[in-house]
Amino acid sequence: MAGEICCKIDVHSVTKYFPSPGISFLQPPPHGPETSRFSVPNAVDDQSNLSSNEQAASKHLKDIHMSGCLMEDFLTAARENTEKNLETCGVLGAFLKDGTFYVTTLIIPKQEATSNSCQAVNEEEIYAIQNEESLFPIGWIHTHPSQSCFMSSIDLHTQYTYQVMVPEAVGIVMAPTDHSRKCGIFRLSDPDGMSILRECHETGFHTHRETSNGSPIYEDSTNIIFNPNLRLEIFDLREVVPPL
Repeated sequence: MAGEICCKIDVHSVTKYFPSPGISFLQPPPHGPETSRFSVPNAVDDQSNLSSNEQAASKHLKDIHMSGCLMEDFLTAARENTEKNLETCGVLGAFLKDGTFYVTTLIIPKQEATSNSCQAVNEEEIYAIQNEESLFPIGWIHTHPSQSCFMSSIDLHTQYTYQVMVPEAVGIVMAPTDHSRKCGIFRLSDPDGMSILRECHETGFHTHRETSNGSPIYEDSTNIIFNPNLRLEIFDLREVVPPL
């Protein structure tokens, strides 16, 4: 079935969108305590929630198809920040068809960044695109411009907010200066890593306790399929400086 679906999807292309004038007038959703770089809405309008059985059974993860160009396209969009040793972050949007997620959208929000952090702002713009396109928030991507490829304690809390809603959600780390590993597609181990993050209420950079059985808190995602036929749209919502 997956092979048949791939044949119906447009050949890879990248389309960049910039925010429409009306998007800033949308009512932002309520925010709870900030514990991560991105907050995630409780649900996406006009699409069915995953069943409780699907949410509980992470061992039966759905496959995620993504464009093989997604990570390089993101690095290209992040190049200016990377050269300044500033992180860049983005949100992945996917649609669900016949039990498979297809990542078709990369949203790069307005953001504030340092060399080791990146905070999205005006998050209502992210929610607006997800709602308009009927997308699942299937994960996020960010750069480590001068650090190695790993997930920091703050990254783990960000990953938890995605994975608690969509068990398949992934966190992609791009580390262009790490000569041993330039990218990683990660998820929290379940149930061990998820339990630790669920019980942790610390903010900022901190250490987490070890799992009871010594297993890692996070691991490589094994349900990723790179699909050369998958179309990718990039919504870059950052301020555009007009040429002089």
